[in-house]
Amino acid sequence: MDDPIRRAQFSRRALLLGAGMAATGSLLAGRMAWLAVFEGETYRLKADGNRVQNRLVPPRRGWIVDRNGKPIAMNRPDYRLELRPADMEDLDATLIAIRGVIDIDLAEELRIRDDIATQPRFMPVVVRSGLTWPEFSACNVRLTTVPGVAPVQSFSRHYPESDRLAHLIGYVGAPTPEQYRADRDPLLIYPGFRIGKDGIERHEDRRLRGAAGAAQAEVTARGELVRELGTRPDQPGETLKLTIDRDLQTYAARRLGDNSASVIVMDCQTGDVLAMVSMPAYDPNVFSTRVPARLWAALQEDDHTPLLNKSAMGLYPPGSTFKMVTTLAALEAGVDPDESVLCTGAYRLGNNLWHCHARRGHGGVHMHRALPLSCDTYFYVMGRRIGVDAIAAMARRLGLGQEYDLPLPGQAEGIVPDKAWKQKRYGKDPKKAAWREGETLNASIGQGYIITNPLQLAVMTARLASGKVVMPRLIADKTMPDFPSLGIPDTHLAIVRQGMIDVVNARFGTAPAARSPVADVLIAGKTGTAQVRRISMAERRTGVLRNEALPWKQRDHALFVAFVPAGAPRYACSVILEHGISGGRYAAPIARDVLTYLFEPERALAVLPAIEADAATRRTERSTSEAAAAIAQENRRMMPSWLKIDIKPPVFEVADPDAPQPPREPE
Repeated sequence: MDDPIRRAQFSRRALLLGAGMAATGSLLAGRMAWLAVFEGETYRLKADGNRVQNRLVPPRRGWIVDRNGKPIAMNRPDYRLELRPADMEDLDATLIAIRGVIDIDLAEELRIRDDIATQPRFMPVVVRSGLTWPEFSACNVRLTTVPGVAPVQSFSRHYPESDRLAHLIGYVGAPTPEQYRADRDPLLIYPGFRIGKDGIERHEDRRLRGAAGAAQAEVTARGELVRELGTRPDQPGETLKLTIDRDLQTYAARRLGDNSASVIVMDCQTGDVLAMVSMPAYDPNVFSTRVPARLWAALQEDDHTPLLNKSAMGLYPPGSTFKMVTTLAALEAGVDPDESVLCTGAYRLGNNLWHCHARRGHGGVHMHRALPLSCDTYFYVMGRRIGVDAIAAMARRLGLGQEYDLPLPGQAEGIVPDKAWKQKRYGKDPKKAAWREGETLNASIGQGYIITNPLQLAVMTARLASGKVVMPRLIADKTMPDFPSLGIPDTHLAIVRQGMIDVVNARFGTAPAARSPVADVLIAGKTGTAQVRRISMAERRTGVLRNEALPWKQRDHALFVAFVPAGAPRYACSVILEHGISGGRYAAPIARDVLTYLFEPERALAVLPAIEADAATRRTERSTSEAAAAIAQENRRMMPSWLKIDIKPPVFEVADPDAPQPPREPE
């Protein structure tokens, strides 16, 4: 039966349902049109993002080469395995798969987990770097189907000369979070990327770093490579050319043997630093990765301070190498070079005796013989006459007490004392602030407050040799420097240069061991032996202990400065042996051999085998004695308490740096 009322109700329901369906369809169609037309590009990019991987390509770090183009710091291939957390499915399963190819110990696993937890998920994590070719090949074959795991071929920093240029070149290391926050460079959080951490690597990091490239690759849903879509190559860093002669640097480092020492060689005409050696040192190839804790502790505890760049950061009393400064200050003050001073072995000031290194004295000494004899009494007299301010002014003119514009962080300025300096340092204590005449005597022979570094002594020698304000440089460029004159009369410089020639070549000089073996080449130089301890009057009465009888840390420093050829100076050199006993006996032969290498390398190389064999023997003896001490300490620890004896170490009287010291300088 046809019911009109029911038919009307059905029609209304159908109409409402149809309208709803039409509205829903229109809404869906409109949304689809919106997504397709207005947001289509956005979703296309997201789809491509799932299909296409964008990878940062870190730049190759610029090489550092010596003056002849020989590499000092370079890059070599580095095969490593990376983990990409954004593509990884299960960390535990992934690590199990990796262990099937290469060994991962607990420390490495903890480090990997920590890196994944702390850095952004889009940044890869290095599982292992420095893979061998068989390991890298195995990773490419057996791990390609593991999501998030990628074998990568990259480059790592390599220093072919190892520790011989470590303090000069420095090393590279991973950036710190603070450096990333300051720079905001994505490269700084890229795994394996390194920046300069010390030396020239740090100072010139911007030039050496380069600019990153990019690579696009099409991958499957499992992360497998389908094809390379394109790359933007990286821009390698600049090649940095130094003034250093790598072969000379290597020779000087080998010639030092096992000494704690510094050698610097400069070109007197251009200021080029040809060698800047500080030994012992560390291997920067190790520092470029994670430094083992045991190695770091050993380097810090070593009494030869291998982490310190002695050439630029080490501070030492210059000793008698400073006497050229006093000589020039005296000449400028009007002292007659022919005036004689009587040396009896000691000089009296008040109630104190200031001893000369020659206990019986030198007799009558004038300026022409004062430097070759290194007569302390002569310089006491002249230093007291002209005053410390005149000496300090000449020292600064010759380059002492200043920092140079070099790519070396942490240069030590040293101290060139005068009355104003002491007043400033001790101004709150009038008694201490007053300059005393005894302090002038100390300063006149390079002792007391005055301290310098080896670089300053090399600059001083280059200026004495050339008569110009020579400034050192380490980075070679096309502009040749034109240095102004020192403003010191040639006649004054001639007296000092002749004195330095006589130091080495006259029969009464203090450095016959520095005489050149090269025909027609004369070396001019000056010895120095700087005290590190105070010699008490009681010890003088009983007899001053020989350096050889003292512990290594209590022995005098040995110094020598030189220029060559004496007639037409071209090269200047400074040598410092920490606790080396005597400048004339031990530092001078090193300078002789290093300078000989510039003229006859074969002759200089001939002395190395015996020196290196002797150094190896001493290292063995030292390690044996250290092992014996460790065994004795362990035996003592295991000894019953009732059997232990309290043995106190000997006490040595160490010099007070704030008090004037009657010096002793055996040449």
